[in-house]
This record gives sequence, C-alpha cells and structure tokens, in this order.
Amino acid sequence: MSSEKPSTVVPIVDETSESRNKARLAILELANMISVPMALNAVVRLKVPAVIWNSGANIALSAAEIVSRAIPDTLTADADNLQRLLRLLASYGVFIEHPPTGDQCFLRYSLSEIGMTLVGDEDGLSYGEYVLQHHQEALVKAWPLLHKAVEGPTSVTPFEVANGEPAYSYYGKEEEMNLLMQKAMVGVSVPFMKAIIDGGYDGFKDGGRVTRLVDVGGSAGDCLKMIMNKYDNVKEGINFDLPEVVAQAPPIPGITHVGGDMFKSIPSADAIFMKWVLTTWTDDEVKLIMKNCYDALPVGGKFIACEPVLPGTTDDSHRTRALLSGDIFVMTTYGAKGRHRTDDEYRQLGNLVGFAHFRAVHIDYFFTVLEFQK
Repeated sequence: MSSEKPSTVVPIVDETSESRNKARLAILELANMISVPMALNAVVRLKVPAVIWNSGANIALSAAEIVSRAIPDTLTADADNLQRLLRLLASYGVFIEHPPTGDQCFLRYSLSEIGMTLVGDEDGLSYGEYVLQHHQEALVKAWPLLHKAVEGPTSVTPFEVANGEPAYSYYGKEEEMNLLMQKAMVGVSVPFMKAIIDGGYDGFKDGGRVTRLVDVGGSAGDCLKMIMNKYDNVKEGINFDLPEVVAQAPPIPGITHVGGDMFKSIPSADAIFMKWVLTTWTDDEVKLIMKNCYDALPVGGKFIACEPVLPGTTDDSHRTRALLSGDIFVMTTYGAKGRHRTDDEYRQLGNLVGFAHFRAVHIDYFFTVLEFQK
C-alpha cells in the first residue's frame, strides 16, 4: 500500500457565488437531517396524528390545543416546542400549516395525505408503528457506527457492533421490540397488499391454477387471508414462518400455520409468496431461498416476491431516495451485505437457480412484485 499522503490542494471557491451559497445551505440541511425522523418519532409517540384526526374530523389545531388533548393533566408540557416540531414536519409535507385567521394569532395544523398514514386503521395499525420501530434505542445506537459496514468485517452489522448480537436474535429476547416489529410489518404490509390486490395484479389467480398458496414469512397470516378473500381459486393457504412466530398466530379458516426454516425447505404449493424477505439477506442466501422455492413448485408454478427494488440509475426523485435510504437501513441493522436490488439483479439470481421466466410488476411506488416461473 502506498505511503503517500493525500493531496492537500485546497479548492479555490467564491463564497459569495449563488452556487456556493446553495452548497452551504444543502450541507447544513444534510448535517441536521436527523432532526426530521426524530421529530416524526416524537409526534407519533405523542399521538399527535390521532389527536388531529379525531375520528375523521381532521380539524386544524394549534400546538396548545394539541398539547391539552395529547398530554392532559400535566403542567410541564411545552406547546411552543411542539410547534417547532410541527413546523419542521410541515415543511416535509406531513402536516398542513394554516396561518392565523381573524383575531387569532397562532398557527394551526391539520394532517396531509402523508400525515394520515400515521392514523390507525380499524385494527389500530398504521405506519406509526414502523416509525417507532425504526427509532428504538438499540437501532439508533447503530447509526454512528455505520462506517463499520465499510471498514469491515461485513459479516458483522453496525447493529451487532453496537448491541453485541444480530438484530433478529436481539428482537427474539426483547418481547416488546419483537411485538412492535410485528405490528410495524403488518402496518406497512396491509396497505401494500390492498394496493396490489385492487391494482390489477393477476398472479395469484393465474387462470385458476393456483389452488394451494404458501406465504413465506407470513407472521400472523394477515396477508394470506387477504389474498384468499380476494381470490376464491385459492382453496388452501399455508402460513410458513419460524416456529416461535406461528405459535402466536390466530386460527384462520382455510389457513394452516406451519413452522420451519426457509433455508432448509419450503412447503410445496402451486405458488409461493413472500414480501420484504429477500432484501435482508446476501446474494448466496437469496439463491438458497429461491432454490428451495424452486424445488417446492411444480413445472409452471410461480414464486412471487414483493421487495423494494432499486432503479438502475441514481436520481434525486422521492422514490429513489426512499429506496436508497431503506437500503442503508438494511445495511446498518440486518445485514451489511443484505441489500435492496434492481429487478435485473433479481432476474439474474432467479436464472441461477433455474427459474426460466421473470417479470417485474410495478404497482406500488416502493415495493415491486417480482414473479419467477418454473
């Protein structure tokens, strides 16, 4: 390795130029970017979206009105500090800021379309649990160690460096964390499943040929139940997950809960479905999962995976940033070599284990339906 020192040539810049002004502003925003997710976490913990929503009213409220309803019977709550959080999040489109009217002298806030994703559905689930899950102390501790994913060894994630063990085993020992993760996954999965079921995807029907369907990593069986309620050709559902997970799953008519290990074998079926599973594993691990799916399918059978899929080139669109930031979360928390992939990378992995046909169906902006046919 060369012992030469890096160049110390200093760039010549004009600090009065428009471009330099914009550059300074941009780097200061990036340096303080942690304020955004932490402010989001704070308002979810304070149940601000639920207070504003108020059973569908979505009436604009001042910070003082929100505090009086979210934190009643306390003399220490600070409405001014809440307004500072609301202003920041309004600049990112989570809340709508309403100027003073009439003789009022205070700002008021209602929920935007983004903010309404934080309001619980009929089962009390929303994207709020996903926000809370991402910002637990054990996960936050890993972020200052992200450089370790570059320095190596990549067999150890920043989460493991910070907490002494991998995330999945850590969750398994922390009942509250594990429960929150399951709620977060359901809160994200159900809206997505509604989008693909009602959005025209026909892979679960496949001309009526899919009568037995396996959901790998199906947790409590909610998504499998949604599929079976929509497609009457699916007569038998197998909810396949770790034994300790399916042990907590409720009885669902037509669905059998089966415990096992997807790295060893997967129950046979006409089609195999999984969502948000492949992204946390290495290429070799993904190939093993795909091979087990291939072996469990008949000729013509389908493996249907729903995953965040990266675009082939980088741009500054909202979608690309959301996908790339999710990729870094995977690197930090679950696997330094787990990753979001492009659809072409998934196609190549499928080819390596024998899948002859592949198509990517883009219905949701974050998740892509990846269909492999034997």
